[in-house]
Amino acid sequence: MSSYHEYMAEREKIDFLLQKGFKITAVTENLSGAFVTFEHTENNQIEQETLHILTADARKYFSSVLIQQV
Repeated sequence: MSSYHEYMAEREKIDFLLQKGFKITAVTENLSGAFVTFEHTENNQIEQETLHILTADARKYFSSVLIQQV
């Protein structure tokens, strides 16, 4: 898969969670990419999802989303 397709797949996963009402709550970066934790609270229950982001473009994308959340 080309790097563009990898980026688009990761961006779609991020957008899907954002559309469901999730917010980025934590980011852990290391040499193998970034682990982005999303949380959504509904009916006093916290739902949590973690994505492993590998591409540099997707890392830039979630960074811009994180800045917009503030």
